[in-house]
Amino acid sequence: MSGPTIDPSTATTDTPVLLLAPRINETGLQLRTAAGLRGLRAHTAASWRAPRELLGAAVHVYGGPLFADAVGRELGLALLEPAEDWLARLPRALTGRRVSAATLAEARTLRGPAFVKPPADKLFAARVYPDGGALPGPELLDDDTPVLVSEVVRFRTEYRLFVLDGTVRTGSRYAVDGDLAVAPLGPDGPEVLAFAREVLAAAAGRAPLPSAVVVDVGRTDHGWAVVEANAAWASGGYAAEPDHVLDVVLRSSGPAAQLPVEDMPFLRELPEVVH
Repeated sequence: MSGPTIDPSTATTDTPVLLLAPRINETGLQLRTAAGLRGLRAHTAASWRAPRELLGAAVHVYGGPLFADAVGRELGLALLEPAEDWLARLPRALTGRRVSAATLAEARTLRGPAFVKPPADKLFAARVYPDGGALPGPELLDDDTPVLVSEVVRFRTEYRLFVLDGTVRTGSRYAVDGDLAVAPLGPDGPEVLAFAREVLAAAAGRAPLPSAVVVDVGRTDHGWAVVEANAAWASGGYAAEPDHVLDVVLRSSGPAAQLPVEDMPFLRELPEVVH
């Protein structure tokens, strides 16, 4: 799938740029098309370095955490992501299970099964572990590595929602009984969005979110529950409307100089990369 793009050499320097990671995925292709139709520059990186020709430009990025870390500081990006303990701050009525924020050292003391995941970067597999002894040891990951520990539940259907300024802009189903099953929101749409409004109302108080974010929700055997929240600039769009996905991605990964004050607490800490 290819789409209209604007040649960087013919665009003005103040035209916003959507920078895509070298290993472009289906969502990246869709966003490239949507950006081109808006008159934005769309640039696919040739390597895991900040393109020299984009230094000083108004850059937004779409790609995984490793790519964002590689180019973010040099390009002056402000990358938004939810707080590591966001899910644990929500009431159990919305999570549908016990969720706690812990360190990996604490999780290694678990005596029974639990779903354990790193809250942001994929440092190890997010899955059900039979006990803490099955988690990566200290020789692989530091004791103070943050994790989320959840009671085990089964999600029957799961949905991804792209949220901008506290409102769902678009969404998609992405899984059924744990298997990938991409489809529009469909008949469940009204229920999904009604539950999302409850979640976002709670987030406005005890569990704030950045202004642009992805929230995953699902249906369990006992009702609706939050799955997790993720950075929009690193999330697949599935069957969501690409133009609305682009709105959320652009806000979530723009120039630091344009960052709204209320988003300051949600900045990803970017490393200094030495070439």
